[in-house]
Amino acid sequence: MARTPHLVVFTGSGISAESGIKTFRASDGLWDEHPVEDVATPSAWRRDPERVLGFYNARREQIRRARPNAAHKALAGLEKAGFRVNVITQNIDDLHERAGSRQVLHLHGEILKARSSVDIRMQYRLAKGGIALGDLCDKGSQLRPDVVWFGESVPLFADACDLVSEADFLLVVGTSLAVMPAASLLNHVAYDTPCAVVDPNATELSPAGVLAINDTAGKGVPALVKHWKQQGALLLP
Repeated sequence: MARTPHLVVFTGSGISAESGIKTFRASDGLWDEHPVEDVATPSAWRRDPERVLGFYNARREQIRRARPNAAHKALAGLEKAGFRVNVITQNIDDLHERAGSRQVLHLHGEILKARSSVDIRMQYRLAKGGIALGDLCDKGSQLRPDVVWFGESVPLFADACDLVSEADFLLVVGTSLAVMPAASLLNHVAYDTPCAVVDPNATELSPAGVLAINDTAGKGVPALVKHWKQQGALLLP
């Protein structure tokens, strides 16, 4: 019996931008309005937790209003067609899951969850609303967003490396490959595993030997998925 083709997809903010979610690095991105050192570092949390909570509460509502786009839906459709698809995302939104993807690893956490400030294992799903000062975990510690801030370790990075090393094809979508350690994931791909980058600036971003698809996620990903469905295999177009 033939082995199920295994696609590993590594997504960044570019895929969510097409759903109306601001990226961090664009000229009109989040950091223009909120310096990273004020809202996304452990020191910012210690200095002004109310400001940090307010920033993520506003982001949370934006993400709840957003909807999965054609790229999210295409990847979920490939999984439904019988391919094994694992998504590794730098994004903290839940658009992959809402599109129907079942195997999603969030490298930088999930904004629709809160977690304890003293025990990373204590997580709480936020079905509605946000986090306020005085909201405590079961150990009596202030709840914080379940996101990885700049200067913090990435707990799931080893799991992501394992997935990439097992892939039959690695697809990179909407990321500048500039944020470490996530950008080093490509170093864990087997030497003979085909890789492609879908991004409007793919030619500039793609390392040697990687197929560059200079297109938006909403156009490039569905086109690839259509090709794979027709071929029944993860072949280069």
